[in-house]
Amino acid sequence: MAWLVSLAATGGSLYLSEILHYIPCNLCWFQRIFMYPLALLLGRAALKDDRSIAGYVLPLSVIGGLFSLYHYMEQKVPGLDSLLPCRTGVPCNVDYLDWFGFITIPLLALIAFVLITVLLLMMKRFGEEPEDETPAA
Repeated sequence: MAWLVSLAATGGSLYLSEILHYIPCNLCWFQRIFMYPLALLLGRAALKDDRSIAGYVLPLSVIGGLFSLYHYMEQKVPGLDSLLPCRTGVPCNVDYLDWFGFITIPLLALIAFVLITVLLLMMKRFGEEPEDETPAA
C-alpha cells in the first residue's frame, strides 16, 4: 500500500510539472528528492516481499513530510514566507492549486508522506513473524 501511495504521489508530481507545466519551487524539489526514491525502493520491496525496508525508508518519508509541512505552513501562515524565502525561480508561497481554500500541492504531498509513514510503521509493528513458542528440549 505504501508503494501505491508513493506511485500516486510521484505520478501526480510529474503530471503537474510535465503535463500542466507547473514549475516546481525549491521546496517542491526537496519534497521530490524524498518522494521519488520511495517509489523505487518500496516498489522493489513489494516485488521481493521485503519487509525489512521499513527501517531504511522511514527517514525519507519523515524528512519529506517535514519539508511538506513547512511548505504548507509557508503558504498558509502570513509572514512565514519572509523567514526563509525562495531566492530563485518560483516563490515557494505561490500555490498553483487551491481547492476549498486549504488543499494545496504541499498538503497533498504531506498527506502522502504521512500515509507512507503510518503504513510503514504498521508494517514494522504488525508484519513481524511470530516467534516460535515451543519449549526447548
